[in-house]
Amino acid sequence: MDRAFAHVRILDFTRVLAGPFASFQLALQGAEVIKVEQPGGEDTRNISRSREWSERKMAPIWMSVNGGKRSITLDLQKPEAIAVVMKLAAEADVVVENFRPGVMERLGIGWKQLSAINPRLIYCAMSGFGQDGPERGTPSYDGMIQAMSGLMSMTGTEETGPLRAGFAAADMITGINGAYAMATALFQRTHTGRGQFVDLAMLDSMMGLLAQQVAEYTTTGEVAGRVGNLSPSRKPTADLFKGRDGFILLAVLTEKQYRILFTTLGREDVFDDPRFADWFVRMQNAAAMKAVIEAALQTDSAVAWEAKLKAADIPCARVWGVDEILTHPQLAHRDIVQTVQSEFGPLRLTGPAFKLREGGNGGLDRPPPRVGEHTEEVLRQAGFGPEEIAALRASGALG
Repeated sequence: MDRAFAHVRILDFTRVLAGPFASFQLALQGAEVIKVEQPGGEDTRNISRSREWSERKMAPIWMSVNGGKRSITLDLQKPEAIAVVMKLAAEADVVVENFRPGVMERLGIGWKQLSAINPRLIYCAMSGFGQDGPERGTPSYDGMIQAMSGLMSMTGTEETGPLRAGFAAADMITGINGAYAMATALFQRTHTGRGQFVDLAMLDSMMGLLAQQVAEYTTTGEVAGRVGNLSPSRKPTADLFKGRDGFILLAVLTEKQYRILFTTLGREDVFDDPRFADWFVRMQNAAAMKAVIEAALQTDSAVAWEAKLKAADIPCARVWGVDEILTHPQLAHRDIVQTVQSEFGPLRLTGPAFKLREGGNGGLDRPPPRVGEHTEEVLRQAGFGPEEIAALRASGALG
């Protein structure tokens, strides 16, 4: 069975994380993604703590979102390169870019220019704040959007102050929304026959992610504050607890779970303690309850307690490092981290995050490309002859 986007061709001008992550999702599901890079390659290729991978122009951050694509290099300041883009776009299903609003139009390859030659084209423009509004031209980065959206205001504790997420949350959720938006527009085209302009903003994406906190404020006036690792429910048994040699996150939210937890911990005495008679007084005495739980956890290792609590059907997990979770048999069973062969040896990278039981599953079929690795291949397939390609190279259009 064909993958869902097996016959979709995407011309990808995106850079850094959000845009490449969006097109990567469709590449995993079979789309042909032609990544257009500047001569010398995208800057993100060099951003690595490893000198070796940086010098290869294959930084892990870049490889993580560009597997399955083909790379061509074009100098978009050259009119000859613009002519190449026009020819490629005429046969594309999707163009996706994340330049500042107006840049592609000034180059002559924006929505109006490309849709005029390809009325079925889906054009997805990704930016920090969208194509209109007072912040339209403001540059944006992940940390900036985390701060501005309200995410940081509710992350951390009173002691730490605001904290950003430990990963590029704004970039990644925008990438997921980008994939969803392109898939939506492609599906819409199946019954309209027409292309579509998709306007996707990082700030909008983050606000969608904070739907619960937005609804809390607009309906009750309550503003989400910093509660550290405590559950939004504020129940003191749904928090992070320090054990003898590690931390365990408990998500104990019901009375049944509460009684099983303290029975498993060997602290049935709390059931007769007036400080813990019901959830209301438990919340008032949260510090005392935390002390009881952490004292019990000191009696064994975090690994052992995780196993005991899970065996008792208590929702919990110790805090795992990325290096640890990659060895978990559940991940191996689900094939989330996939291996693809490259000239540098086998690469283990994340693949699709869902399965299709009836077939057509996505996967990582080709390694992240070297800079411009497929330039001539793509041009030949687009109908350019050897002499035309040589002329383009001589003009500097191909970098």
